[in-house]
Amino acid sequence: METESESMLHLAAEAFQSKNFDLAAEIYECQLAGVGDPGSRLELMVKRADALAFGGKFTEAFGVYRQASEIERLRPAHLVNLIEYLSGSIRRQDGGESRRGCPGRAEEEAAAAAAAAGATGSGHQDFCCRICLSFLFEPVTLPCGHCFCKKCLERERKEKERPVMCKECRDSSRVADVQSYRVNVVLSGLLAKWFPALHQAGRLRREGNGLYAEKKMEAALEKYNQAILIAPLDHILFSNRSQIHSSLKQYEKALRDAEMCCRLMPHWSKGHVRKAQALVSLGRPEEALREYLLCLSMEPDCRVAKTEAHKLLSDLLAPVTDQVPEHISDYSNILSSRAHIKSSLSAPFQAVSPCSPSSDSSLPAPERSERSPAKGQQELRRLDHCFLLKRKRRSTEEEGDDHKRSKSEPTETPSSLSSEVGDVLDPADLECSLCMRLFYEPVTTPCGHTFCLQCLKRCLDHNPKCPLCKEELSEYLVQRQYCKTVLMENLISKYLPSELMERQKIQQEEMAELSNLNKNVPIFVCTMAFPTVPCPLHIFEPCYRLMIRRCMETGTNCFGMCLGDNLKGFVDYGCLLEIRDVKFFSDGRSVVDTIGRRRFKVVQHSERDGYNTADIEYLEDVKVEGLAERELQSLHDTVYDQALVWVNSLKAEQKERIEGHFGPMPEKDLELQASPNGPSWCWWLLAVLPLEGRAQLPFLALTSLKDRLSGIRKVLLFMAHSRHR
Repeated sequence: METESESMLHLAAEAFQSKNFDLAAEIYECQLAGVGDPGSRLELMVKRADALAFGGKFTEAFGVYRQASEIERLRPAHLVNLIEYLSGSIRRQDGGESRRGCPGRAEEEAAAAAAAAGATGSGHQDFCCRICLSFLFEPVTLPCGHCFCKKCLERERKEKERPVMCKECRDSSRVADVQSYRVNVVLSGLLAKWFPALHQAGRLRREGNGLYAEKKMEAALEKYNQAILIAPLDHILFSNRSQIHSSLKQYEKALRDAEMCCRLMPHWSKGHVRKAQALVSLGRPEEALREYLLCLSMEPDCRVAKTEAHKLLSDLLAPVTDQVPEHISDYSNILSSRAHIKSSLSAPFQAVSPCSPSSDSSLPAPERSERSPAKGQQELRRLDHCFLLKRKRRSTEEEGDDHKRSKSEPTETPSSLSSEVGDVLDPADLECSLCMRLFYEPVTTPCGHTFCLQCLKRCLDHNPKCPLCKEELSEYLVQRQYCKTVLMENLISKYLPSELMERQKIQQEEMAELSNLNKNVPIFVCTMAFPTVPCPLHIFEPCYRLMIRRCMETGTNCFGMCLGDNLKGFVDYGCLLEIRDVKFFSDGRSVVDTIGRRRFKVVQHSERDGYNTADIEYLEDVKVEGLAERELQSLHDTVYDQALVWVNSLKAEQKERIEGHFGPMPEKDLELQASPNGPSWCWWLLAVLPLEGRAQLPFLALTSLKDRLSGIRKVLLFMAHSRHR
């Protein structure tokens, strides 16, 4: 039985969960009066403070937190709810103000806008990684078809407490083994060709990271200085250089770079982590805490921000001096960091885009440190000046080539990027290495090579290895989850629309031809098949893998089955099979579950891509009426009874094996001539009778139900006589 105290604590917890925070706070306060144990008092005081904070009584809550910290230093577990509340408040306030000005998914739209403006500084939104919000460098294509920087994926996998999730489609089921995925060869080459300066900046960044890992800080700093001269609006460069400055104990410079990073990309959480780290090193914990909270408001799962925010809050609440409560007693002061994003977003994003020499606009100055009011502004002006000089040189060269361009026209704007990429884009850059045509439904393998979907499937029919590097793709093959590479498709659609339309036209014509179930119908040369009778198949030959796949892709799910013939290749009569299910194996083999549908006669034999095809015409039984119909009904009933006698005379093992493969013998049809193929039990019986294929074939060709029943009766009589002998 629960004591009264335990019941009240349980009630308080339920009140907190149901968001009745005032009631929860009152109960905890009442319970405190009867508790003398310091440990128990600490727990109750923290819970009461949590309830007060969530109830909006923030100043009172901090007073209780401070009193609790006098008993014992607060641990991270004590501050979980407080951190959640503070970061959530920032998120709600930013979201609320954004919704008033711009209805909808405000935060996501703002982040998307930031990514579109791009730290690349030129509006390269088509080539932006949605993790770092910067220009794609060493792009890796995930199984879902979306592309990210390789280092970003590796960092996500290492740092996150949960499985890596695609930032585009939110899929995490197929992203766990990101280490096995390699750089997309085609896309990486295209980006290096189209944007050599940004690619060079990425290479310098990679070299700088290598030097940093080797503890060669000065050399790493030099690499980043060079990279920033090439790409002065890339927030990642400033973020990483901030870390290098911190390692060199140059904390003022680290703070300026972090502020520049946050200015360029306000919705990138890592920039705020860098800024907070610099502020801590400069002995400004209150400001650092605000940055960590802002980071958590954007990325609640950021482990670094959580850990450091817990530590800072614990330090600030610790009863070291009498002034401690004053540091944090003002709720608006704790949450004032949201103003950083507001001020950053209030200026149009084009303000951080490169300007023409004649333009008066410049990059917004970063938020300045109180201890170094001018250095951040000077650094920004220097970088902006360098960038403008580069633009002037390019503008001068372009004006020499094209006198029609106005001097006041910007040399590069987001709207001009399409033409810029279009000028250097060669359709051959986007050709499949297998068919030598423009990519159609491009897919990228885990080894980083891109092919047309159909081209790749045809190659995997013959060998479960990459056609280029020969890497084993058995697991990729068995999953059969081919997702198109989204960025490649978008590039083709945007920059090569006429070529894509021509490619689509060819594909549609091919699919229309393959969908015709009268002409060039695919023929599987194997065994006898009958209408309504199941026919499981083991597919292992490459030509038949292709045939089955095409049947499924066209939507017909049908192909013909015929016996082989030494002269013609296959006989003149067969049965159309419908695919009901396919199970694939890692080596490319498959088991196909089919069932017979219609009989046909071959009009013309032919071949396509290694398998047989035929022009066919379908067969139907000739219907009879009057006396002939009554005689047919009588014959039908007699033969059916004979068939039952034969089936029941089989040994139990034989009967069980037959029914396991073909199912039980069908019942009589209510309407004898309702089906164009006649009663289904006839075909079931022909399938299980011990007859060779050549003996079964004439029954398939008959269009007279009377003749078919007569033939079956003769076979049954022969079987009965044979048994008596």
